[in-house]
Amino acid sequence: KALQYLHNKGIIHRDVKPANVLLDRDFSACLADFGLAEYKKDLRRVSTVNWRSSGKPTGGFHKKNMVGTLIYMAPEILTKEIHTEKSDVYSFGVSINELLTGVIPYTDIRAEAQAHTVLEMNYTEQQLTSAVSSGGLRPVLAGIESGVPASMLSLIQKCWDANPQNRPSFNDIVLELDDMLQQRKKMEKEDLSLYQPPISHVHQVMDDVNNLHTYQEKINWSTQGECVSKGASFGVHSGFRMWLDGFDDPLAYHLVLSWGSFATCGRRESMEDMHFLMPFLCNEKDVHAFGIFDGHRGAAAAEFSVQALPEFLKALGSMCSPADALVEAFVRTDVAFRDELDSHRKSRRVIQKDWHPGCTAAVALIVKNKLFVANAGDCRTILCRRGCPVALSRDHVASCPEERNRVVSAGGEVKWQVDTWRVGRAALQVTRSIGDDDLKPAVTAEPEITETVLSVEDEFLVMLVKICTLWMIVYNWTCDL
Repeated sequence: KALQYLHNKGIIHRDVKPANVLLDRDFSACLADFGLAEYKKDLRRVSTVNWRSSGKPTGGFHKKNMVGTLIYMAPEILTKEIHTEKSDVYSFGVSINELLTGVIPYTDIRAEAQAHTVLEMNYTEQQLTSAVSSGGLRPVLAGIESGVPASMLSLIQKCWDANPQNRPSFNDIVLELDDMLQQRKKMEKEDLSLYQPPISHVHQVMDDVNNLHTYQEKINWSTQGECVSKGASFGVHSGFRMWLDGFDDPLAYHLVLSWGSFATCGRRESMEDMHFLMPFLCNEKDVHAFGIFDGHRGAAAAEFSVQALPEFLKALGSMCSPADALVEAFVRTDVAFRDELDSHRKSRRVIQKDWHPGCTAAVALIVKNKLFVANAGDCRTILCRRGCPVALSRDHVASCPEERNRVVSAGGEVKWQVDTWRVGRAALQVTRSIGDDDLKPAVTAEPEITETVLSVEDEFLVMLVKICTLWMIVYNWTCDL
């Protein structure tokens, strides 16, 4: 109704987004931040003056008028047209969909590198601009199974229609929302007339509703990962004698180990990447393990895996070779996380359709002078040998023909979207990961393993989560440090 009022007064907000909607003490929504708001007649006048004087809008005109927040901006604004009431309608549709899904636009349908670049680094905005304005890219629409009325989903789609003329006015939007509200009240009244639950049950239902929005945040996935993995292995660890005896060479190189780590979430709202450093694993002087986990669609999978995977690896140390143990640890972690996620959904009777967290992972296991690297996804592991970088992992992404064919053979769907090949409706770029239960089994958790014999020529090992063009910088300059 605030936007309806503004438009009826001839004012265009020009920056409609959830961050500009505040809640008062009664939890009523209030529109805020009118710093970019303008009268429509003033915007028209500026446009006419610029076009008449120079034949095209000037750079100053674009700077003044192409305003807003990229992921909520209408296609016509991205192509440098003038803001209208229908531009606010588009932003409203994207914002309402975000409210219903709990997902920031485009972060659930992108490759990790793509989203990090667009939403954090701001130097490939052109790619997203092109995809929205020319390619028809839109955020993933909320699903009916999540409880959203079909009429609401239809309204959202009309609001973000590519043609501004097809979008409803806020007079029409308010009428539609009022009809939905009346229909909802009618259905609730009919339900109450059929069944009057005990007061205690009503209180329980209200508690469940009030706690619903914190469902994802309240679960401590790190603790869950530790408990599940230890329970599965019954806390038994018989040592790594099988591994050590297999590499019993008195002439082998005896490495001297030092280690360190650095982590930052950058401009993201929360940290989704995790790592572990476990030198002298289980107090064994010749066994060391290090791992990194690059979370996407939430931090849950990475938080779970950073605790669970090392525990599974310890339990497998006396059962199979280091390479087989790594593969099995990845697979068990994936299965355990997806089972745990499903268990929480069922116990709380909640369907989180748009919440399918996952993570890519890389683990380095050193046994005496042997280095085993397990990689699933696009984390990077680089060895510095004689001052030169040696890649010990390769990216598992849909742009790789071999990986793309594997995904399709496993029943997965791969399409060209935005700027590269992507997997499934979630448009994930990686083809191997832990979690991502909506893309299993095509997006497998089974890692690729490399085995390297370390020598005096090896100086250090670098493990990184993928951060856009930092890859090329790291790869080219790491060994000059």
